[in-house]
Amino acid sequence: MSGEPESTHTVVQWIEKAENDLRNAEYTLTLQDNCPFDTICFHAQQCAEKYLKGLLFFLSISFPKTHDLEALTSLVPDDISLGLDMGAVLSLNRYTIEARYPGDWEPIARTEAENAVDVARRVREAVRNNLPDEITGR
Repeated sequence: MSGEPESTHTVVQWIEKAENDLRNAEYTLTLQDNCPFDTICFHAQQCAEKYLKGLLFFLSISFPKTHDLEALTSLVPDDISLGLDMGAVLSLNRYTIEARYPGDWEPIARTEAENAVDVARRVREAVRNNLPDEITGR
């Protein structure tokens, strides 16, 4: 990243949107009755996606318009250590479709939604560890 204020501002915007998705997923997970587990999983996937896009933008790496976490993580340079279980991260991919559109999908249980939020938190932490404090607010 060039370090220009506009570039920093854009990365901060990606992070803010990712944080909103995580906050939405975490709050919705507190519902006891009629909890929309599919919505939680969608927001968990969105959190991971936006954090990865924010990191790529920070690194001045162009990325396609995609929700595919595999495509996004493959663009992260080898010298950037995310230390993530990629199987867990890629498990979020299914929620880009299944959580938003009708279909004959398997129902999502609370434990699956809790796991999706946990994976989103791990992506969040991995990306934040690779961003400067002035962007993450640490």
